[in-house]
Amino acid sequence: MKICCEALVLGIGNVLWADEGIGVRAVEALHAGYAFPPAVVLRDGGTLGLNLYDDIASARRVLVFDAIDFALAPGTVKVLRDAEVPAWGRSRLSPHQIGFNDILALARFNDCTPECIVAIGVQPLELSDFGGSLSDVVRTQLPEVVACALQQLAAWGYAGTPRPAGATVEPLNAAPLALAQYESGRPSAAEACRSGDPRVLGRVAVAPEH
Repeated sequence: MKICCEALVLGIGNVLWADEGIGVRAVEALHAGYAFPPAVVLRDGGTLGLNLYDDIASARRVLVFDAIDFALAPGTVKVLRDAEVPAWGRSRLSPHQIGFNDILALARFNDCTPECIVAIGVQPLELSDFGGSLSDVVRTQLPEVVACALQQLAAWGYAGTPRPAGATVEPLNAAPLALAQYESGRPSAAEACRSGDPRVLGRVAVAPEH
């Protein structure tokens, strides 16, 4: 497959499930704070899974942000490089790793594996709060995660240029999903059950015995 970009930066995750959204929030923060040469493509990969194959297989280098379970203290940031990023269904590191593993395996089968793959992972605290946002311990790591990405991109020869304060930046995803708008528009935990629908849970509790 023809190389379409020199460096692809992906944020993977589901912003509706609390710390699951750290990958998306990280690529948003990087995009909001820094401009890069045209050879660098930043993308909100969300939960697209195998739909990201063409993007990854046509990139020379890939940097991925994600929530990854390292069994460490919540908020721990860890960087995996190349062989450290499993490429074929080994132990599951992330809620999205099955899809990402499939992409890497398929790229390898088609001889389209990126030359370099880097995953910047953050140990999540909360993954079951549907409609929640990042936990405080994970949110505070955003600057470190962005700094890790800037360092890696600079090492690849693509230094980021800080954007002017107050600069208007075209968002990577739909405006209502941006962190500030999402948090200001979502109902509180008291207004909306975020761990399961009580109507369904109530029916389960009173289900007749057979």
